[in-house]
Amino acid sequence: MNCRPGCGACCIAPSITSPIPGMPHGKPAGIPCVQLLPDYRCALFGKPERPAFCVGLRPSEEMCGNTREEAMAHLTTLEQLTSG
Repeated sequence: MNCRPGCGACCIAPSITSPIPGMPHGKPAGIPCVQLLPDYRCALFGKPERPAFCVGLRPSEEMCGNTREEAMAHLTTLEQLTSG
């Protein structure tokens, strides 16, 4: 499965605890990554400085749902279930 154009849910909903260029302490859940472009694509996609968390996150029907809103809801729920 490929990423849905104009989504960016995986760059907003989850927290990332490893450093990201421009966010040396990672990012909290619900905050857009500074590497998220205006068209909701990742500026680091395919680059070595992309965090391992992001590299390991693969789009799937379950995670992405049928809409951006479904993806945000699913990823937000996963974040809540796995945080502390």
